[in-house]
Amino acid sequence: MKRKFLSNLILVLFLNLLIKPFYILGIDAEVLKITELNQPGSYGSYFSLLSLTFVLNIFLDLGLNNFNTRNIAQNTQLLTKHFSSIFSLRLILGIIYLIILLVVGFCLGYSNYQIKWLLVLGFNQILVAIILFFRSNLSALLHFKKDSIISVTDRLLLIIFCGLILWGGIFENNITIELFILIQTVAYSFTALLAFILVYRKTKVFRLIWDLPFFLIIIKKSFPFALLIFLMSIYYYSDAVMLERIHPQGNIEAASYAYGYRFFMAFNMIGFLFASLLLPIFSKMLKDNQNIKPLTWLSFRLIFCFSVIVGASIWFFSADILEWRYFLDENTLLHSANSFKWLGLSFIAVSCTYIFGTLLTAKGEMKSLNILAIVGVGINVVLNLILIPIKGAEGAAFASVVTQFFTVLFQILIFNKIFSLKLTLKHSIQLILFSFGCIIVPLYLNELEINWMYAFSIGIVTMSLFALITQLIKIKDGFKLLQEYKSKL
Repeated sequence: MKRKFLSNLILVLFLNLLIKPFYILGIDAEVLKITELNQPGSYGSYFSLLSLTFVLNIFLDLGLNNFNTRNIAQNTQLLTKHFSSIFSLRLILGIIYLIILLVVGFCLGYSNYQIKWLLVLGFNQILVAIILFFRSNLSALLHFKKDSIISVTDRLLLIIFCGLILWGGIFENNITIELFILIQTVAYSFTALLAFILVYRKTKVFRLIWDLPFFLIIIKKSFPFALLIFLMSIYYYSDAVMLERIHPQGNIEAASYAYGYRFFMAFNMIGFLFASLLLPIFSKMLKDNQNIKPLTWLSFRLIFCFSVIVGASIWFFSADILEWRYFLDENTLLHSANSFKWLGLSFIAVSCTYIFGTLLTAKGEMKSLNILAIVGVGINVVLNLILIPIKGAEGAAFASVVTQFFTVLFQILIFNKIFSLKLTLKHSIQLILFSFGCIIVPLYLNELEINWMYAFSIGIVTMSLFALITQLIKIKDGFKLLQEYKSKL
């Protein structure tokens, strides 16, 4: 099982690390820089509207993707039987979702202009949801290579189209938020079509179906997943919405938050990719009563080392990184760097939740996860209400840190209660020594009078060596596991 996990992880990481970071830090960040320069606050407004579409995504998703992945992974014969029905349900939910977006937009006091683009962004989310539904079927069937291709297609198209505008002389290099949104629509539409073709080849059956009894059954079964997704969306994306609505300079603060958040999202892909691969594999292993502890410990070590290295690097070099990418003025740079530091710290906790949260989801521990998420949302919203009026973007980022570490701590406690995977003294010492090293090294390098890029690069290499020295990461692990596990799902 670990063999399959590692081999497909390599492919997924290669494709996603090649394309998605370039999109986020190249295309999206460039759009942010140009639009904020030409029209201050425009990207902040877009960022807020986009975040609202994520918060209300429960009405579009209803947990169908996670439910479908887990269900098909355990019962592959259900793909042909349920594909048309669930897709039809998706379209109905899409219409409901747009209506709710419209109502909420009016209730929050958005202008007619903002509501118009909110609906366009909502339509884009419908396309994304359809793509993710098609991908959930491919992932459940363990067609990770096809899933990997689909996962980067929309971003690759966005890179091509936006690149032509930004650097190809089209439209006189003058990209606007409105044009950026419409290009997204085109890219998502093409990707959805390609994904449909790949899944249809497996089902050979497709028609729109109105089956209310089946819809109600599926919604009932997937609702626990939906509730969890809704709660997670609130404390992942409510920050930007609350910033734009609560703070006197909402658009500007949202944009300031977005500068660091772009990097956060780029690195966050790693954890998300881990989760997307682990969910069907954990589901299958639990069904077959296989031992999940080795794969869990392997996954945790990989994601922990990566996240700590990233978090430490961001904490000590936040201002340098933002200045390198955006060329910000001194006041904006200082404010954005402070929020970026806290986002870097929260990244460590977020990454770990992908491991334990995914395993608990595969186990069907939705009640525990939902209770935990409700408490987390409460903490996040209260802290945002208190901190945003005072500290703006920095306050929102600090609220995220508190929420995420609270969440991962209790996920670990729930996990240990169910699976009894406790750290040995050796493992504890390894984690402590590695974490301590990742604090000392960048702290020392940051004080040296050398170019920050040299210090940053030396820090990354040194911290990576610490992972090898402490044996949290072993070069031979991959080869050993590939030889040990020959069986397939």
